[in-house]
Amino acid sequence: MSLIRPMDPAFPIERQIALEASSVVLVNLFTLDPADEPVFLQAWQDDASFMKRQPGFISTQLHRALGDSPTYLNYAIWESNAHFRAAFTHPEFRASLAAYPSSAVASPHLFQKVAVPGICVA
Repeated sequence: MSLIRPMDPAFPIERQIALEASSVVLVNLFTLDPADEPVFLQAWQDDASFMKRQPGFISTQLHRALGDSPTYLNYAIWESNAHFRAAFTHPEFRASLAAYPSSAVASPHLFQKVAVPGICVA
């Protein structure tokens, strides 16, 4: 992958993974050249297969933007940030990033659910 661009430059993923938290959601926005979609999808599938085998993984889903924009949104749910950190820093996963097309830009960020009375639970 040619570039990781933080959603929040003041608090990039490298700082987020150092925190202790339970039940985290990774949101990752990808942009890429249209010609690179098949390579991107294969690389993402391979990474998702690796992540599914890791302790603490709950689920993932990939979404594609409507229309001609080759923009993808992935979210993955993990039991804890410690589990995500172990998978994200695993040498096998880090090496797999080279399989992404050079046009791919990823913007990963970690989130936790928020309780809003009468609307949603944490």
